[in-house]
Amino acid sequence: MTKINMTDITLKKLSAERDIALLFREKTAIASYADTLGADAVELAPIKNLREDTIIYKTIAQNIQNAVLVIPVGFTVQDVAAAWECVKDAKNPRLQIEVPVSTVQMEYTYHIKADKMLEKIAELTKAAKELCDDVEFSALDATRADADFLISAVKEAEANGAGMVTICDDAGATLPEEFAALIASVKEAVNVPVYGQVSNRINMGVASAVAAIKQGVDGLKCAMAGADVLLAGEISDALRACASQIGAEIGLNHTKIHASIDEMLNTIRHASYETEHAVSEKKKILLDADSTISQVAQSAQVLGYDLSDDDCGNVHKALLQVCQKKDAVGAKELEALIASFAMQAPSTYHLESYTTNSSSLASSMSQVTLKCNGETISGVSMGDGPIDSVFRAIEQCIGHHYELDDFQIQAVTEGKGALGSAIVRLRNNGKLYSGNGSSTDIVAASIRAYLNALNKIVFEEA
Repeated sequence: MTKINMTDITLKKLSAERDIALLFREKTAIASYADTLGADAVELAPIKNLREDTIIYKTIAQNIQNAVLVIPVGFTVQDVAAAWECVKDAKNPRLQIEVPVSTVQMEYTYHIKADKMLEKIAELTKAAKELCDDVEFSALDATRADADFLISAVKEAEANGAGMVTICDDAGATLPEEFAALIASVKEAVNVPVYGQVSNRINMGVASAVAAIKQGVDGLKCAMAGADVLLAGEISDALRACASQIGAEIGLNHTKIHASIDEMLNTIRHASYETEHAVSEKKKILLDADSTISQVAQSAQVLGYDLSDDDCGNVHKALLQVCQKKDAVGAKELEALIASFAMQAPSTYHLESYTTNSSSLASSMSQVTLKCNGETISGVSMGDGPIDSVFRAIEQCIGHHYELDDFQIQAVTEGKGALGSAIVRLRNNGKLYSGNGSSTDIVAASIRAYLNALNKIVFEEA
């Protein structure tokens, strides 16, 4: 009986579909559930936040014991290197080149012609192969592609080192027999395993998968949850019933698949509830002139601050002054008061100057010069926008990275020359430190807010 390899794409699907981003523990839990159920490979979502995703994916890489860990490599050679850093410590890593092969996706989404896309496929595949022996080429929107170009694309990938190719039905309107015929044509063209990623948009996911198996597909991609996708529980049930008829089987643990999926979904729902509950609690914060110091302290705790008695008194005094001009303040206004009046610290680090360059064509680069105890120190760094680059440059100056828990900016006055206010929350040893800064230059306001919070940390540690 033929063994059909199963790749779990739950993490990738849910990361793309959910309005609220998956939490760290949710991502690691999803990958672990897929590995436990017997998936032959587990796919990660594309990298969005390099620093954050690198930490999460390295953790997942250490936890996955049996399955191949697959990560999409992006669209540049630099992206390939970044993706490899995330999974290089995995027991079985795989780099995945996924690019569209339909005319509509190539020209209107990526703004690239067919001949240039073939060059890009070759470039990315070569770069991936130099780093990792296991390379996959995934042809996105393959069911809407020109048949000749699709064959050229998979052959180009194979010629440059791809050890497997995947045919994706992203449009979701292909009938089972049409998808099976596409799989058959690709298998005739290449000498590497061919996988299929079917859609369930027209409720024919299982039928398309079975049809592809009959045409010799080597593997399928499924998910434990998600919209318009082949569900692991459904394909497992189907093959258990008709395995002998089609001469194929999968390695998913059918005995515990449904119970494990329900457990995984409950874990995600519970974590989502905690996130939404925290947001709703913040919405309930409403303080006025009659609020007590105790109420201020309780509201601060909801925001994550553990204020001293003196800090609560200072914030309460500021609250009473604000309430002379407005009826009440909510969570955002209270946080601004905490940033301005709680634990005022001496200026250990003081901004001397900064320079930043920003462009839509390249990463931002900033230089920040600070003064600390009479000594001038400078840092230079690149980042995703001017704010990110100046924060990184500050970290270079001080030689330490603090977790950025929150960052807010808003206009205080109106017009082109509006005064901007920034609030930065840094976390150190589990405790939050909030700083604020104001300026008509929002980058300068952000730097001052960061330094304000930083000086509080330095002062308390001293």
